[in-house]
Amino acid sequence: MASRAGRRILWIVSALGLLLVGLLGGGLWTTWRMQRYQVPAEPVRIVERVQLGGGETVGAVTLPGRNGAQITVDPVVLNQVFREVAQRVTPAVVYIEVRVGRAGGEKWLRQMDPNQEPFFQEFTPRQSVGSGVLVSRDGYIVTNYHVVQNAAEILVTLADKRQYQGRLIGFDRSTDLAVLKITPRSGETFPVVAFGNSDELQVGEWVLAIGNPFRLTSTVTAGIVSALGRQVNIIEDFFRVEDFIQTDAAINPGNSGGALVNLRGELVGINTAIATESGAYEGYGFAVPVNLVARVVEDLIAYGEVQRGYLGVSIQEIDARQARLLGLPGVQGVLITEVRKGSAADQAGLQSGDVVLAVNGRAVNAPNELQSVVARYRPGDRIDLEVWRNAQRLHLQAQLMGRETSAYQEWFSELTQQAPALPESPQEPAPDSVFNLENWGLGLRDLSDQEYKTFKVNSGVYIAYVARGSVADEAGLPRDVVILQIEGFEVAALEDVLALLEEFEATEAVLFRVKKRDGTIAFYEVLVPEPISVQR
Repeated sequence: MASRAGRRILWIVSALGLLLVGLLGGGLWTTWRMQRYQVPAEPVRIVERVQLGGGETVGAVTLPGRNGAQITVDPVVLNQVFREVAQRVTPAVVYIEVRVGRAGGEKWLRQMDPNQEPFFQEFTPRQSVGSGVLVSRDGYIVTNYHVVQNAAEILVTLADKRQYQGRLIGFDRSTDLAVLKITPRSGETFPVVAFGNSDELQVGEWVLAIGNPFRLTSTVTAGIVSALGRQVNIIEDFFRVEDFIQTDAAINPGNSGGALVNLRGELVGINTAIATESGAYEGYGFAVPVNLVARVVEDLIAYGEVQRGYLGVSIQEIDARQARLLGLPGVQGVLITEVRKGSAADQAGLQSGDVVLAVNGRAVNAPNELQSVVARYRPGDRIDLEVWRNAQRLHLQAQLMGRETSAYQEWFSELTQQAPALPESPQEPAPDSVFNLENWGLGLRDLSDQEYKTFKVNSGVYIAYVARGSVADEAGLPRDVVILQIEGFEVAALEDVLALLEEFEATEAVLFRVKKRDGTIAFYEVLVPEPISVQR
């Protein structure tokens, strides 16, 4: 018996020992893992009690964050926020139907055929329904232009089922926005949505999309801001301004013109389009930022059109190689490829090759961002520009001009004219007139008298052909353009090109500045081949 009792005691002691070792080992492993992956050591805990309007008391909790910070989260309170925002904003979002003219008479279009309208972003007169947002108590409504385009009659239905005839006040093709007006009956006022500040939006913020998808009126969906400053080339206008808020809140056909709001119930965008292959929501929706909306709405109500100021420049995105060649501290800013003579930019002292870093203190790092910022100002407004030139920061001030200015009229006419069609294959010039830069894959020659007039240049060298698979072809350098500069040095004749390419043969890449037939200026960075071979 004693032996059996002894063995039992030994077994118990051993088990306790293993348990203690396991606990100690597990604790050490957990501590190491927390340190290795920075897992918060503190558990979720209740930090305060929150009293709701109905007398309900709930517990708010905190999550240990990075660097000792704490994030307070309460699902019940968050639900209450969603409910209150939806209740506050939904009455101000209206349902829009349009009557359009067709051969054989006019009729209300009430059937949406997905087979006929495969892409929501295709702005066509067949769009028959959409959404709008009341922005004044006397009945002004902002919506998308493609919702009411070619409308013979507009019917506006409020969330409480009241109906009114809508009148088109004005529209702006460049932003795809329009303003309607409904007339209140005696003693009536309309609910409105307060404008927020879209410049303060950050990726990850909660937003709600409110509209009428598939004729499901007063539908509310939730998501986050998934990206900012998107350009998706969906607005069918040469001077389009696209600086969209991207969201994963569900947006579908019929949401166009509806509200995108933050958790304060403030309007931050007008829902405009989705990226889709099926014609329905696939996770990516786009909204016009409210700061741009406010500017457009104000002008449309006051003047019936947008009074927009222009700098008078052609612009291009900066990539990593160009940033290095220009001496920029990072890949930032927007490259000025051309400054129109007599324009606001010209009078301000901007030059081709400058990089615009900021406008009125706001950084711009893409062409659409610069367009969006400038589009908020009227002719005569002054804007402060932070510019990078010759490895130095400059501050210039430009006074914007309207498109009717004499300095712009010819320019706008040129930009809107269609470029002449090019031959399908290069027309080979006579062998004695073309220099073959074999390793570069370029055929160059001096300009003819007619080409000086066609390209509107005083000097330059014509690119007669680009060999397929060459370094020039891989860089995207096209044929039928005029080389104006190489690495910032002016090119007057063929000899200049040959001398400059020889001078820069020890560098990694060479930057070509060229002019196309339609007048646009472009930059191409071509890797330097080894060795350089020049043949006549």
